[in-house]
Amino acid sequence: MKPAPTPETNAALVRRIVALAAPTTALSMLQVVAQVVETMLAARQGTAALAGWAVLLPFGLLLQQMSTGAMGGGVVSAVARALGAQRRDEAASMVTHALIIASAFGVLFALGVTFVAPPLLRAVAGADAAQIATPYAAWVFGAGALPAWWGNTLASVLRGGGRHALAARVLALSWGALPVLAWLLAEPAGLGLTGVGVAFALSSWSACGAMAWLVRRGDAGFVPRWRLRPSWALFSRILAVGAIASALALVSNMTTVLVTAQLRHHGQATVAAYGIAARLEFLVIPVAFGIGSALTALVGRTVGAGDWATARRMAWLGGGMAFMITGVLGLTVAGFALGFATLFTPDSVVAGIAASALRFTGLAFGGFGLGMAMYFASLGAGRMLWPVVAGLSRLIIAAGGGWFLANVVGLGAQGNFIGVALGITAYGVAAAAGVRTAVWRAP
Repeated sequence: MKPAPTPETNAALVRRIVALAAPTTALSMLQVVAQVVETMLAARQGTAALAGWAVLLPFGLLLQQMSTGAMGGGVVSAVARALGAQRRDEAASMVTHALIIASAFGVLFALGVTFVAPPLLRAVAGADAAQIATPYAAWVFGAGALPAWWGNTLASVLRGGGRHALAARVLALSWGALPVLAWLLAEPAGLGLTGVGVAFALSSWSACGAMAWLVRRGDAGFVPRWRLRPSWALFSRILAVGAIASALALVSNMTTVLVTAQLRHHGQATVAAYGIAARLEFLVIPVAFGIGSALTALVGRTVGAGDWATARRMAWLGGGMAFMITGVLGLTVAGFALGFATLFTPDSVVAGIAASALRFTGLAFGGFGLGMAMYFASLGAGRMLWPVVAGLSRLIIAAGGGWFLANVVGLGAQGNFIGVALGITAYGVAAAAGVRTAVWRAP
């Protein structure tokens, strides 16, 4: 009888995680810079522009989260599990199915957000903000949603094949150019907030073209099979994970929408301030995504090969790494909250309110990073119950608990900020609770 292979040490598993996580983490840090510049550019256009941008922020984040980490995670998971089980033809057929799904969601974003944006902006941020931000929404979503979905889906195909570094190099060119192009169009060209939207659309189309070329020539480790009759079985392998993950991304951003809606009673300055705080809060996502994307691919391949024990160890090791990195980031933000807030706006009132929010939410960044890492690992394992529990816990506590603290306890906007921090913490605890033997095991 052939002896069982010796289990890999924790150190060896960490090296494997780091090898895949490093390029995506570097890309994520570049995305952080681009997103910070976007926030600063929006703030430089005035409080009305910043408030309008803040209202649209959850939809922009949702687009990126769904196409990259949610449905994109479903693509990574499906491709990785197929390759781990030595089903290369199945992986090759996944590409067409993934792009069909991406096209449907891209059109939904392009049409839905473009038409919803004007009345939503008027209702939450006021007529001035609506006038400024509506053209921005038309460019970001109307012109940019479809190429963003295609490009991120093709990048997920590469990651499913273990080509994280290649996907990161291509996207780094796009994200590196975006802040410069956004500034040129917003200020020297005089397009204001609209220029930021135009830059996003142009960047998305460029990245999409490059990704299509790489995948078509077989850089994911296989040549895609373009001409085939769609298979519901292959759709289901992507959607079984991706649809649930997309719903969770929607829940996550609905939390921000609901909190923003509650804060509108405190005035435009508070809405604008929470936009700054929420942007910094969501910066944990690209940082955690570096580790999380590695976990999705590694766990997917390991589970495809039937080794659930190693998959669980990978998840906890990666989760611990994410917790430490994002925890330090959060403590830094909380400790220097006013300094961070003033980077984005010269308005002392808006900066003061944003700093008040960051002093609470920054303390929860570590839990958010842990939760995000466990969420991405769960995508690879195809075990989504506890991530659902985590997402709903965050929504209920942040929106419902924040409302209670603000209106019943009488803490005002500060109660909403505390609710957001408690919701983030609950998210991390619940997502981590699902990575255990009773849940992560062979069916």
